Amino acid sequence: MTPSEEAMEIILARGVASVDVIFVLGTGLGNMADSVENPIVIPYADLPGFPAISVSGHDGRLVCGVQDGVNVAYMQGRAHYYETGKPNSMEAPLETLAMLGAQIVVLTAAVGSLNADLSPGCLVMVKDHINFNGVNPLIGSGGDGGIISMVDAYDARLQRRIKRATISSGIHVRDGVYIWFAGPSFETPAEIKMARMFGADVVGMSVVPEVILARRLGLRVAAITIVTNFGAGFKDGNPSHSETQLAAAQGAIALRRLLRAFLIAKESA
Repeated sequence: MTPSEEAMEIILARGVASVDVIFVLGTGLGNMADSVENPIVIPYADLPGFPAISVSGHDGRLVCGVQDGVNVAYMQGRAHYYETGKPNSMEAPLETLAMLGAQIVVLTAAVGSLNADLSPGCLVMVKDHINFNGVNPLIGSGGDGGIISMVDAYDARLQRRIKRATISSGIHVRDGVYIWFAGPSFETPAEIKMARMFGADVVGMSVVPEVILARRLGLRVAAITIVTNFGAGFKDGNPSHSETQLAAAQGAIALRRLLRAFLIAKESA
């Protein structure tokens, strides 16, 4: 058995029959899983292939259950490239949940703003990304398995569903391009200036590898981020991890309302 198959068997044995939607929760957003009815909580440590979490603000637990009539799985925390040097650290968790029936993954993250119109507290729906690191989680996958299209990597139907959810929830969301830096150190003012010239709106240390892995698995992807600070040197930005955690926790109130409306919203063609 592969680690993903072993993890699937454990999850099934704990009473989870299936999963429809995966939510990957970023820094400071773990409590968004509190709305799950009769949750089944499984530590990542119990699941083969799931990452060991070393960064504060990530609980390292899988929370499964029903929310607004939908079978959901919340991943409370993610592995970052900077923790292991492996861009494919989230492969087994996503594969496991896909094997349980998931077709949609919604990624969340705390980000820095590179756009004067996106101030801390804003929600930004990612419409595209820039992989500035040059590493790819599919390197070494062998054969043609890693040669996948990244056109429409962020699913257009899910983006329309999110837009409808903004109307019903009253939560405003902007669109933006995400640029991925490796971390764990924050970017320099010069790097932020370059990223702005490239056309990026927000910057972060995750999301992109997960999008690539999810697309290989055939999952439909959406990503919603919370702006926690301005990028270094931009509008006096001087980010810190504690600032990120605090601002993300505050922004989670709006994001929770939006994601609940997203689950309820019907999907159009």
